[in-house]
Parts: sequence; C-alpha cells; structure tokens
Amino acid sequence: MATYKIRLKSRNEAASGTMAFHFEKPNGFAFEPGQCGDFTLPNPPQNDAEGNKRSFSLASAPYEDDLFITTRMRDTAFKRSLKIVALGTEFDLEAPWGELTLHSDTRIPAVFLTGGIGITPVRSIVLQATHDRLAHPLFLFYSNRTPKDAAFLDELTSAQRQNPNFTLTATMTEANNTQWSGETGYIDEAMLKRHLPDLMHPIYYLTGPPEMVAAMQKLLKNAGVKETNIRAEEFSGY
Repeated sequence: MATYKIRLKSRNEAASGTMAFHFEKPNGFAFEPGQCGDFTLPNPPQNDAEGNKRSFSLASAPYEDDLFITTRMRDTAFKRSLKIVALGTEFDLEAPWGELTLHSDTRIPAVFLTGGIGITPVRSIVLQATHDRLAHPLFLFYSNRTPKDAAFLDELTSAQRQNPNFTLTATMTEANNTQWSGETGYIDEAMLKRHLPDLMHPIYYLTGPPEMVAAMQKLLKNAGVKETNIRAEEFSGY
C-alpha cells in the first residue's frame, strides 16, 4: 500500500450534519469501488487524544476526477480541523485497502443494506457500475431518519433512472411531518421480500453503524441466508 500527498480542493454539506471533502487525485492512483484509505493531517490546527489520522471509505467512484470522503461531523479535533484548514492543505493518504468490493459473477445479484454514512462505499460501487454498464443486478436498501439525513439520495435516484439493473429502496424511520412517499420504518425481512425476487441467491453487503450491521446480520441469518453470502463493514465512531 502506497502513501500519496494529496491536497484539499473543496468541502460541502452532503446531508444534515454530514460533510464531503474533495481532494486532488494523485497521478496513477487506482482503486476498486468500495475500498478505503487512511488520511493523515500532518500539522492539524487542533489536536486531541484520537490523533491526526482517520480511515475513510472512498465515496468517489474511480472514474471521477476527484477523490472524496464523506463523514458525519462529530465534535473531534480532527473533524474540526477538516472544517477550518485552508483549501490546498496537504494530507498524507495511505491507500487503497479494503475488500468490500463487488463480486465478479454478474449472474449473482448484489444487495446493499446500509444506513447513514455507511452509504459512502456503496455510492462508489453503484456509480461505477452504472458508468461501466455492468450487468450485475444491484439492489440498495438505504435507511435514514429523514430525507435531509440521506447523503447522495438524489445521485442514487438518478443512477436508478440510468441503470436498468439498479433498484433503490430508500426508507425513512422518522418520516413524520416530512414530504416522503417511499418506504418507512427499519429494514426488515418483509421489506426485503417486497423488493427482492429471491432472498437466498444474492450476495449481501452490510455497511453502517455497528448496531445496524449486527441487526442486518441477524435478520439475514434468521431468514436462512448463508453466512458465506454476507459481507460486512462497520463504521465505528463515525
């Protein structure tokens, strides 16, 4: 795994309490959709016990010009520093790493069960698959409290229009008093059965907070899905 020097290009709000940070992509840098990197800010303006290095999934797809990450803005020195350092600030990037990448057999559907900031590697996978016109059947179940909390929802909705093999099911757990006409409530077996032709055949990709990943693992195992068909990545302390 190589180390690269990268510079911060821009930042913007991706959802309520969530920010995206765009970096220059180093020459020759290649990665697979769904992979991660370790980002170090060498001389942060603020420090705490958690240090100046963080691991992030790459939210960008390989075909895109920038590298970018997206994160919930917890009150830590590192994330406060991300918000205030000057554009052009240099970071060290150790990447790529991670194995939460799309399987190669196009006959087997991929089902992504995710919530909140767990969407970051899924965005990369879905947008690259759409760009490359891959034949994989892709199903995304994306859970948030309200639409304003759902990063990339518009992009994913657009990808569904472009990609006949991609089905997006977004669900809101606190949709009261919001203009939302889609699914509501938590992802459960009944919801999966409403949108999937078969529960046993797909490979499942679980991303998000540890408690959600654990709940989805339990759901799938109780439904009879083989453990070999379940791949998981937890986002602790995001």
